[in-house]
Amino acid sequence: MASSTFEAKDFLACCGSARFADAMSMAGPFDSYDKAVETAREIWFTKVDVNGWLEAFAAHPQIGDASSGNPKSEISAQWSKGEQSTAISSASASSLQELYEWNARYRQKFGHVFLICASGRTTSEILTELKRRYPNRPIVEFEIAAHEQMKITELRLQKLFSSKVKETSSIINRHPVDLGTKVGEDRVSIIGSHLAAASEAPSAKPSPQAPIRTRPPITTHILDVSRGSPACGVEIRLEVWKGAQPRPIYSQPDLGGWVFVGSSITNSDGRCGQLMDIVDNVDPGIYRISFNTGKYFPTGFFPYVSLLFEIKESQKSEHFHVPLLLSPFSFTTYRGS
Repeated sequence: MASSTFEAKDFLACCGSARFADAMSMAGPFDSYDKAVETAREIWFTKVDVNGWLEAFAAHPQIGDASSGNPKSEISAQWSKGEQSTAISSASASSLQELYEWNARYRQKFGHVFLICASGRTTSEILTELKRRYPNRPIVEFEIAAHEQMKITELRLQKLFSSKVKETSSIINRHPVDLGTKVGEDRVSIIGSHLAAASEAPSAKPSPQAPIRTRPPITTHILDVSRGSPACGVEIRLEVWKGAQPRPIYSQPDLGGWVFVGSSITNSDGRCGQLMDIVDNVDPGIYRISFNTGKYFPTGFFPYVSLLFEIKESQKSEHFHVPLLLSPFSFTTYRGS
């Protein structure tokens, strides 16, 4: 299969971290969009340091203020404008002013621009999310911003692959050849591989038989905040409540009724394999994710950590990312995306 070859400047338009762009350029060429995204995630979360994350954040303009930020290229500036188009078109003078004030408040607290994958979001939706995230602890918000950056990067990688398809098609149209020749066969092969890559992108419509999701509805990862790195080799177990009582009893948390769903072990990225099947709609109910933290921190305070959360009927099509931020003597969590 033919591969897509891009330069570091192309990847810099997708993510404003020079280290990320150089690493992606070195890792290419990529046979498909999916392979590029898989590599991008690995590089962004395991090889780009804190300075690289901040460099990427700084490349984004403040939502509602296209003149701010430090875009790495004209293309990235154009993409940012397009991604914010729904927010700008849906904004009133008062909502833009409120967004400006909350952006300034956010930057003062966290030290970087409020980052969110704004594509298709209205000003009202962005403001609501900004206010919801503002009370977060800086370490929690920093990681959320990194995940939002990855969403933006994936969206722009899709645009990058799509532009390559159009560029190659344009060359074919300008320079028609005899398809019976080897040159013609090569060009057809290139076109076919790029179209196949584009069709694999997340925005492509799935077949009626295929699940809409591309990952399990419940996921997690672990960050060792005492070392500032992912926690590798931690055993994780997912269970769902199926007891006689409609809900587990607070005073008897270990009462029989928990049913095993799946288990895994975190990799070098702090992420685990599938804890459950990929399904479009997850069964509503109360779930418990348990982490074998005592094995990871033998001298720590917690022999294990269990996180309970509820998925309501109205939420069964949503994604639930429940990470654990861990140290030997403390832990915290949040609902991610």
